[in-house]
Amino acid sequence: MKDLLTRGLDLLPRPLDPVRSIKLKLALLLFASALAGLAYFWYATQWIPYVTSATALLVGLLTSQVLAHGMTSPLREMTAAVRAMRRGDYTQRVRATSRDEVGELAQAFNQMATDLAAADQQRRELIANVSHELRTPITALRGVLENIVDGVAEPHPATLRTALHQTERLGRLVTELLDLSRLDAGVQPMHPVRFDVADFLDEVAEEAAVTASGAGHDITLAIRPPEEPLTVHADPARLHQVLANLLDNAARHSPPGGTVSIAGRLDGEHVVFEVGDEGAGIPPAQREAVFDRFTRGDRAAGGGTGLGLAIAQWVVQLHGGTIRVVDPPAGIGCLVRVSLPRLTTPAAPETVAA
Repeated sequence: MKDLLTRGLDLLPRPLDPVRSIKLKLALLLFASALAGLAYFWYATQWIPYVTSATALLVGLLTSQVLAHGMTSPLREMTAAVRAMRRGDYTQRVRATSRDEVGELAQAFNQMATDLAAADQQRRELIANVSHELRTPITALRGVLENIVDGVAEPHPATLRTALHQTERLGRLVTELLDLSRLDAGVQPMHPVRFDVADFLDEVAEEAAVTASGAGHDITLAIRPPEEPLTVHADPARLHQVLANLLDNAARHSPPGGTVSIAGRLDGEHVVFEVGDEGAGIPPAQREAVFDRFTRGDRAAGGGTGLGLAIAQWVVQLHGGTIRVVDPPAGIGCLVRVSLPRLTTPAAPETVAA
């Protein structure tokens, strides 16, 4: 009933729309209401006190202007804040002390300003990180190709491997950006199938070993498959992306000659994957933040856009699972745990792309 009444009132004409000041609108509202009351009083009694009525109207108008100043103050602050946003300043906020609709609007405006400030900061960080990540491999490729063209270096396999490594780095960056665009657009391609965990771990580890060797990381890869045959219902390509990213991070942050481990096991109705290294580890206070976009932290000295773990979290959440950094058993290094239900239920099946 309330919604029907509201829609009905919205259809009524708006005679005060041409008035540019809300304070003046309130004054006209009070004046028109008082005149309507006086008109009915005159109609009912055939008598009207002119001096008293005029004095009451004047006092009412003055009082409305004083009270309206506080009522309209948040609106003026919003106008000033919006103009500042047009200049790129998202720091201004509106004082939201009233409990009426204007107060709710002020609170919503402050939340919107906070979200816009965060989005603007992410945009700036994206431009800075992507520019840096693009410049490094492009500069290296240019140097290699210039040396070959100028005859300074011969196109030996080692030289070509360097160029290939930089090209692969560019490819990973483009892949991460494409995944980020899919995340923002709500496109969630999922093709879950049932597959064997032990075979899957062998495949992921074999590729990770080749990648680590090609990148010059001196590590030992240890695989701990489940003790009993174990299958999981998931998207193998997406899950492969998650574990490959975790293994690449572990290889980059492990000391020379260190061990990177990958394990799979059953935990109740969940399949757990764990990737560990022997590096400096992540302080407990920073463990949740590493999954935020563009977060690189102290461990990111080896490069990276800060998108890999955010995309990994997105993929895991698509499977209805969780990913987090946990305490390593020996207290050394970093251990990332991925927990997936054995039977995957996509987080939003209605948005899954074919």
